[in-house]
Parts: sequence; C-alpha cells; structure tokens
Amino acid sequence: MSKTTFYTHEGLQRLSEELNDLKTKGRADIAKQIAEATDKGDLSENAEYDAAKDAQGHLEAKIAELSNLVANARVIDESKLDTSKVGILSIVKIKAPTGAEMSYTLVSAKEANVRENKISIDSPIAQGLMGKKVGDIAEVKTPRGIMKFEILNISL
Repeated sequence: MSKTTFYTHEGLQRLSEELNDLKTKGRADIAKQIAEATDKGDLSENAEYDAAKDAQGHLEAKIAELSNLVANARVIDESKLDTSKVGILSIVKIKAPTGAEMSYTLVSAKEANVRENKISIDSPIAQGLMGKKVGDIAEVKTPRGIMKFEILNISL
C-alpha cells in the first residue's frame, strides 16, 4: 500500500499538470525518437534506438511514480489547520542560535523549494519543529550537531 501524502491545492495541481504533460507530450516525443531511430536500419546495432528505448523506460517509470503520488495525494483544508502548534503548511518564524531569524513554510517533499523558503516536512529542521508552540525551543540534529531554534511565530 502506498503512503498518503498531503499537498496544497496548487502543489497537487502542479503535480497533475506534470503527469499530464509526461503522458501526452513526453510519450509523443519518445515515440518520435523511437520512430526516427527505427528508420535508420538495423536495430541490433542502433545506439539511438537503444537510447530512445531507455528514455522510454525512464519516462514510464516517472509516469508510474507520479500516478501513484496523485492517486494517494490528499489536499489539505487550510481552514482546519491549528496554528497554535507547528504542522504541515505552517509558516514558522524561528530564531537560530546565532540570533538570525528565518521563516519557513512546511510543505510536502514534492513542493519543497528552498528559494521560496518552503522546506519538506521530512527534513530534519521540519521534524524538529513539528508539534512545537510559540516560545518552545526546537532541538534539531544537523550535520554540525544539535542546534536549538526558538519558535517566534506560527501562521498560515
């Protein structure tokens, strides 16, 4: 049985669009590459044909993976989220031991994007923050050792 994953409405929509693109444009492109390679003659010694078939295998594996993710995905109802403690979709403002303040949004692994300050709920920092309340100190195991972050604010 596959693991249920939680997404924002936008995140699930992007995932579905990517899947649709792979099923339509991706498959059409691979079929074209295979047809072009087939036209070049002997398939037993045709590197282009072998590469196209490998690409087709990778594409189909990616389609299967995304299909499974979409089938087991659940959209999070933001109106039912509790902002008194850190959870998925929480925007958490934390203070590092250095005094630096940072804000992160906790999202599913597929929606994570460091440039947008969106971190995966599976990351060590997010795991250390989960369930904490404003004023709590979260201890996070990092490659540098245990770091303590103070929770300054939680919002959506």
